[in-house]
Amino acid sequence: MLTRLAFSVLDLSPSQSCRCKFSGRRHVIRSLGLELLLKDPQATEEKAENARLSSFIGATALGDLVKSTLGPKGMNKILQSASSGDISVTNDGATILKAIQLDNAAAKILVNISKVQDDEVGDGTTSVTVLAAELLREAEKLIAQKIHPQTIVEGYRIASLAALKALETAAMNNFSDPNLFRQDLFNIARTTLSSKVLSQDKDYFANLAVDAVLRLKGSTDLEHIQIIKKVGGKLTDSYLDEGFILDKTIAVNSPKRMENVNILIANTSMDTDKIKIFGARVKVDGTGKLAELERAEREKMKAKVDAIAAHGINCFVNRQLIYNYPESLLAEKGIMTIEHADFEGVERLSLVTGGEIASTFDRPDLVTLGHCELIEEIMIGEDKLIKFSGVAAGEACTVVLRGSTNQMVDEAERSLHDALSVLSQTVKETRTVLGGGCSEMLMSCAVDEEARKVKGKKAIACEAFGRALRQIPTILADNAGYDSSDLVSRLRAAHYEGQADAGLDMDLGTIGSMKKLGITESYKLKRQVVLSASEAAEMIIRVDDILRASPRRQDQKIQPANKSNGSRSHTFAFLLTLIMRASLRVLRQPLIQFIGKRSWPSTQATPHAHPAAPPEFQKRFSDVAASSPAESKEKTGSVVSEFWQAPERFWRPRVRELEETEIDAVLSGGASLQ
Repeated sequence: MLTRLAFSVLDLSPSQSCRCKFSGRRHVIRSLGLELLLKDPQATEEKAENARLSSFIGATALGDLVKSTLGPKGMNKILQSASSGDISVTNDGATILKAIQLDNAAAKILVNISKVQDDEVGDGTTSVTVLAAELLREAEKLIAQKIHPQTIVEGYRIASLAALKALETAAMNNFSDPNLFRQDLFNIARTTLSSKVLSQDKDYFANLAVDAVLRLKGSTDLEHIQIIKKVGGKLTDSYLDEGFILDKTIAVNSPKRMENVNILIANTSMDTDKIKIFGARVKVDGTGKLAELERAEREKMKAKVDAIAAHGINCFVNRQLIYNYPESLLAEKGIMTIEHADFEGVERLSLVTGGEIASTFDRPDLVTLGHCELIEEIMIGEDKLIKFSGVAAGEACTVVLRGSTNQMVDEAERSLHDALSVLSQTVKETRTVLGGGCSEMLMSCAVDEEARKVKGKKAIACEAFGRALRQIPTILADNAGYDSSDLVSRLRAAHYEGQADAGLDMDLGTIGSMKKLGITESYKLKRQVVLSASEAAEMIIRVDDILRASPRRQDQKIQPANKSNGSRSHTFAFLLTLIMRASLRVLRQPLIQFIGKRSWPSTQATPHAHPAAPPEFQKRFSDVAASSPAESKEKTGSVVSEFWQAPERFWRPRVRELEETEIDAVLSGGASLQ
């Protein structure tokens, strides 16, 4: 009934309409109806093939953007800020994807899975983006062959399970042998750094990263490993130092070296030695009164310093500034002072020394002090820093990175952080797999074998998943400048011949044994890449509609539904919204009679007595109903607009009494409207 009502009013055909759920009913309206429902004049909608094509194009374009950075021969990208002009040179996928602004929804999904990969494992951000893009590229070809998206998704799921099963079977675990396990960690670090700016000195930095991670004793908390960047020298001047280094200087009058130190870490104001007047007025009748004010401030600060010294400390580290007077008081008591320590440094110092950050000093018994064996001032290049040795957290250490430019040390920090993240996860999940495209080809062969057992069009989707996996070694070879079609075909043949450790030797441009070359990767990293990429691809493949609209403003209130007439009243309100906002060409005569004569309960009270039946509106509707179709076209807009200004007054009291059979009868012209 409502379908015919909408068609009769809007003069639509079913081919111009789309289905929309509203108040528990199924209505047939045009795309215009959905935009009206969203109440946003700028709302847009992409449907079916257009939505799917938009998603595929955005995702594959993002994959093409970062795939040139993949592998040991990957290229760098220069990222320049449009506002500040700052530049950074990197080939880290996560850094590149964070820096660009995207409007495509599917591309944003790939950026999100890249961030998750970076948070979970620390590396593989480019691999997961490229694999997801290749899966979508293959899906686009299958959809062009009239294969349903749900069939593709089911085939991808079968292939994903087969790939993960093959990867788990090929995983190795040498955790029981400390020497072999350290060698595995070293190889993983070398593989991770081989595609970074540190590739020329990857052995040196791989050892440095392994030593730092093994100090954590199985923990994945990288907060105990601090990285300090100092421009100057060359990359191999970098070193690992035990303890904690704070990039600050010791106060002028404080001792520069101290042993067996108790440390009070605080975040408190130490500048009340100066008179502060914020909008207040102080009237004095002489300089003596002013001196008394300053003397009172000094006494207050002296009492605060005494309270700090009462903790039994010989080092005071403050997050805020320490002015001259309290600094001199602390120096007189033999307390080393360190001021204006940055927030991150204070938090990390609190962690490694075992102390708490205090802000009040009235109860020394409730404050936990930090402790270290030695504090001394050191020089790195031309800068002075403070070194804390023998800290409570024995696993704490600091990596000092040197380099010729700011861009160099920034990229070195990102590279080393990736290696540390992967190693810390490998210490927790100790299984490893082979790299160099070996694992991808192994999974691809397993997927091809599984596809032979699958019936129907799902087998085609499984084969497409295998082709997407083979794109990883193809891109590795292309980025190195080798003939990828020749290398990948030889690599595939080697795996079918039983050479399970065969992979791409990027130094010689041939097929080699990854086990002998020591090209090893984390099992958790590879597993997460396949999982995230396949899940993201499935999500995007199932998209058939993209809606863009602004969020509802706070001033837009939602009217609660009336329990007694919720269904019919909401239906009628929706219909009147379409009538008013669509600028109808001609309002049908039966509908005008329905609005004019059935908008108030004539059986319960007279029109003059009932507040919902103003006589002028009854007359206006009667005039419209008596007009010819040509005249009603001009009168309808103003009448319906006035009618809509107060829907509660005019239509809701009567709509609850109407039956759908009556409306059907009105439309068919076979019912009386008395």
